[in-house]
Amino acid sequence: MTSATPVIRLLDLRETPLDATEVLAAVDDPTAGGVNLFVGVVRDHDGGEQVDHLDYSAHPSALERLREVAEGVARDFEVVALAAVHRVGHLEVGDTAVLVAASAAHRGQAYDASRALIDRLKAQVPVWKHQVFSDGNDEWVGTP
Repeated sequence: MTSATPVIRLLDLRETPLDATEVLAAVDDPTAGGVNLFVGVVRDHDGGEQVDHLDYSAHPSALERLREVAEGVARDFEVVALAAVHRVGHLEVGDTAVLVAASAAHRGQAYDASRALIDRLKAQVPVWKHQVFSDGNDEWVGTP
């Protein structure tokens, strides 16, 4: 189902730290009764290994692909507004890697749209994670 005027208000890939306040402000709307924000943070472990840091890389088409993903979520869910921002470059444990937000008339719609946005972003947007572990080993995640 689609709303009459779904709005994608903020999409970006950035090397600078992300700001949840900016993303929430982007989806703020007097017609929204529910706003959901997802914050993805770099954790200190993965697969039983201690993570030292991550480096994210994005394909040149990543921002356009992110727009396509957001447009699909806007078509599939009753939303007022959507926003998504992903970090690229070097991130330390505890840094925010991704923010997605959805506003809708009701909380359930905001939750559903937000979850779809992050799930589709992770599955379809060509952003790749290079994990470096404390022991010096490393691995690439999400590469083709």
